[in-house]
Formats: sequence, structure tokens, C-alpha cells
Amino acid sequence: MKKKKSHPKKSRPTRKPTAQNERLKGWSEIASFLGQPIAVAQRWARSGMPVMREGRFMYASREELSGYLGREAGLDVPVHIVTEDMDLSADLKLALAHARAGKHHKKKKAK
Repeated sequence: MKKKKSHPKKSRPTRKPTAQNERLKGWSEIASFLGQPIAVAQRWARSGMPVMREGRFMYASREELSGYLGREAGLDVPVHIVTEDMDLSADLKLALAHARAGKHHKKKKAK
């Protein structure tokens, strides 16, 4: 008697990661980008976060969301939202240089 070969269950194909300049489609992508639950993303949208409805889907631009988060945090620059595949070394060097420059200005003012 022949044994049937068991094939693993086929699941839905995984989505390709969206490029940084693409817009986000749907609440789950928007919430995932923000690192928040869907309910939080929806609440923020009601309070002014830039999202747009096209048909039955909500869309948001990564760039606009970063700018919005920066403004909400009281910064005049967009917030840099980190993903798993990003190289943060350049941002870290820039932040360290900025922090060091701030310390030197404080020392000079104290004299």
C-alpha cells in the first residue's frame, strides 16, 4: 500500500515589503508602520493624522505620517520611524554629533 505524500497546507502568499516611498494601504499597514494597535491609529486619524479614504480602503503616506508624528512630538523635523531592515548607523552618528555639539555650547556658556 502506498503512503500518500503529505503536502504542507498552502497559505496565502506573504506580501512583499512595501518600498519606503509607497503609501500604506489599510489600517493594518498604517498601524504596523506606526508600531501601534489599529484602534490607536484610528483614534489618531480622528484627531488629525493625515489619512485618506479611497473607496473602502484608508491610505497614508509614510512621509506625511513621519511629519505628523514630528509635529505632535513638538519637533520641527519629521520623526524617523525604524523598521527591522534599516541601517541606523548614519542616524546614530548624526545624533551623537548633535549631542556632542550641544555639550560644547553649554560649557562655553557656563564660563
